Amino acid sequence: MDVVIPIVVALACLVVGAAGGYYGKRIVSRQAKDSAEQEATRILGTAKEQERALLLEAKEEALRVRSSAELELKERRSETQRTERRLANREESLENRSSNLDRRERKFSEREKEQEDKQKQLEELTAQEVKRLESIAELSLEEAKSTLLQRADEEIQHELAVLYRDHEEQVRSDANDKAKNIIAEAIQRLASEVVSEATVTTVPLPNDDMKGRLIGREGRNIRAIEKATGVDLIIDDTPEAVTLSCFDPIRREIARLTLVKLMSDGRIHPARIEDTITKAEKEVWDVIRKAGESAVFDTGSRGMSPEIVKLLGRLKYRYSYGENVLQHSIEVAHIAATIAAELGANIKVAKTGGLLHDIGKALTHEVEGPHAEIGAEVAAKHGVPPAVVATIAEHHSDNMSSIESFIVAAADAVSAARPGARRDTVENYVKRLEALEDVGKAFEGVEKCYAIQAGREMRVLVKPEDITDEAATLMARDIVKKIEETLVYPGQIKVTVIRESRATEFAR
Repeated sequence: MDVVIPIVVALACLVVGAAGGYYGKRIVSRQAKDSAEQEATRILGTAKEQERALLLEAKEEALRVRSSAELELKERRSETQRTERRLANREESLENRSSNLDRRERKFSEREKEQEDKQKQLEELTAQEVKRLESIAELSLEEAKSTLLQRADEEIQHELAVLYRDHEEQVRSDANDKAKNIIAEAIQRLASEVVSEATVTTVPLPNDDMKGRLIGREGRNIRAIEKATGVDLIIDDTPEAVTLSCFDPIRREIARLTLVKLMSDGRIHPARIEDTITKAEKEVWDVIRKAGESAVFDTGSRGMSPEIVKLLGRLKYRYSYGENVLQHSIEVAHIAATIAAELGANIKVAKTGGLLHDIGKALTHEVEGPHAEIGAEVAAKHGVPPAVVATIAEHHSDNMSSIESFIVAAADAVSAARPGARRDTVENYVKRLEALEDVGKAFEGVEKCYAIQAGREMRVLVKPEDITDEAATLMARDIVKKIEETLVYPGQIKVTVIRESRATEFAR
């Protein structure tokens, strides 16, 4: 019993607590509901007030928009009325213009009809006149046209020949004067000596006994010299002289210097020969280097690679037609620079191209091919500017890419063609003159033909009864073209066609 009573009391307390909590919760819920309803009522009142305010503002705005729209509509109506009045005025003016145009069109139609009638009358009169002229001249219209065209063609050809002759004489006179001044000035500024060196290397001996010493016991000395230098020693009956034979001029110079040193020293044996050749090679290559540097310094063509300078120096021992190639290259460089200055071309490119234009000749005995191509390849390989490489490659070509190439080619021809620059055999000289005269004699109407001034000028005498003055002018031009197409020559050739009439009588 003691245990049951506390349990009953606890249960009673739980029941009372649950009932109290339930009623407390209902009271709180009712209070919250009342406050929510009050808040909703307040919000609804506020919304209605805002709604009334917005409606008032919307009505006011609608009134403003309506008033402005009505005002704009009135303006547009007035503008439309003005536009309608303008269109009405324009329509009236267009109707007036249309009526005027109709009147003009009728007038033009009448005039056109009158013109057609007059044209028909004119054609009839022209036909009648043509028939009368044909009957009088005994020629048809086509025959008369042909005759007139033929005469006009002859007169035009005559006038063209006269104009061409006069124009050509004027242009040639001006061009010749300008070219002569430029070339004369270029040559006068360059004071170079006439080349007279020979390509054959002959070493003088102090006496004929030296020949035996050079040959040595059983030929050991001459074999040692030939083997070390690559040069053939020709020891013959020529008194007190031996001849050196080799395609390479540098080897020939080394051999010459070796023989001079051996003869001055007096000790001639294989060991001494090898030592002397080594010293001679060093001296020759020093001379070559200094010659290249001197050429570059003299022409002012700085900035070249050592290999190019070395190749340039090798030209000191290279000859072409008896002309020293290094001296020729320096001369061409100066002439090209002068011509370039006169013509306004690139002086540096022309001068450098003139100096290096024959550099390929230093390798022609080692590399196959034309010296212009060889020189251009070597120059391009060692960093020479492309413009200069082009002048080297094109100085013997017909197709040139720049004025500097033309200048270098012209300077090369001027240097090679000057008196005493190169040697020529009598046979080649005569053949060249005969070929030049044969070109002139091949033309019809030529009486005589002479090549003068060493082939630099040709004078053609024509028959006056067969060739007119105008035809002589055209013949000179045709002969020049034929020479340019068939012959190879340095510089230029002047062609003069001479036509003269003579009347001869004898007083007895």
